[in-house]
Amino acid sequence: MTALAALVDEEGSAETQMSLMGNTSTETVEQAIRAALSKVEDPEIRKPITEIGMVKGVTVSPDGVAQVGVYLTVAGCPMRETINRRVTDAVSAVPGVSEVRVELDVMSDEQRTALRRQLRGDSDEPEIPFAQPGSLTRVYCVASGKGGVGKSSVTVNLAAAMAAKGLHVGVVDADIYGHSVPRMLGAADRPTKVDNMIMPPQAHGVKVISIGMFVADNTPVVWRGPMLHRALQQFLADVFWGDLDVLLLDLPPGTGDIAISTAQLIPNAELLVVTTPQQAAAEVAERAGSIALQTRQRIAGVVENMSWLEMPDGSRMEVFGSGGGQTVVDRLTQALGAQVPLLGQVPLEPGVRECGDSGTPIVLRSPETAAAQVLNGIADKLTVRSRGLAGMSLGLSPVRK
Repeated sequence: MTALAALVDEEGSAETQMSLMGNTSTETVEQAIRAALSKVEDPEIRKPITEIGMVKGVTVSPDGVAQVGVYLTVAGCPMRETINRRVTDAVSAVPGVSEVRVELDVMSDEQRTALRRQLRGDSDEPEIPFAQPGSLTRVYCVASGKGGVGKSSVTVNLAAAMAAKGLHVGVVDADIYGHSVPRMLGAADRPTKVDNMIMPPQAHGVKVISIGMFVADNTPVVWRGPMLHRALQQFLADVFWGDLDVLLLDLPPGTGDIAISTAQLIPNAELLVVTTPQQAAAEVAERAGSIALQTRQRIAGVVENMSWLEMPDGSRMEVFGSGGGQTVVDRLTQALGAQVPLLGQVPLEPGVRECGDSGTPIVLRSPETAAAQVLNGIADKLTVRSRGLAGMSLGLSPVRK
């Protein structure tokens, strides 16, 4: 073999060897990318995108350009930018990747049906997961005897406080006629539909659903009892909530259709009664709490809202009187024959209203304020309580001798 031929042969062998090494390196990088994608969660479903069939494909060029195909659940997915960013960030951190190109596609009808079955099972008629014997989700129905006591403000602040502690939290705006939770929680997105399943939007880490997300502008809802019941049932069964630690329902004031429907649909739900200090409000709040006698629900406690106004000199002005919360506690304790706690007294602060109007609850925007501290304390009390076995299936069967 001539020296020139030997050189050519050596170069050819080197190129072949480098090509093989390049292929191995590319395969390794692709495996690392798929491993990184397995840690990327869909922001609505909160499961890895690799687990729910959202990864269309992964390719890597010899120069390290990664092309990642991702399926969106629907064409108008409001979380597309979030998904794009999460995928880009995860893949960019993989050694050997020089550039990331994300290609977004949309699931077919068959893929959406498969996803719905994976998440909800094969049953055509959706079930309310929180009503099942094995459910570990705590359900609190925030109730009041009359309007204007700050029930919705308490609801959104408790939800935001719990989510800030790392809990998975959902809110149902069950006040069909007077829905206000989306604005107060800053939930501007619309729900998306995957097959027959509704994906709720999120705000501040809280999943939320409201009839206000389905009506145009500020159109009033004019429904009778059966329609209200059906709407609540769909909010609980058709919406994919995932694995929630806590679900809060903002009930309309009084003891009407929604309160009765809630007791029927989620019999293990607990009542959280909100009142103001004035005796007139306390008497009405007592009625709202006493519904537990008929529905056999547990009362988690009483929250006294707008308890006093802190003055510049440090004194307190009791704008709405005093003692209403304790009055409700005493009367409900006597009526139920079990101790009902006063969970907290929330001061009257303009910041609560201002933060609600801006869509950022005061527990997040101004956690140092007195109202925020009390609300955070109430959230702690509701989330650290041990769960009893009442109403739960123990999975036991009788032993035959």
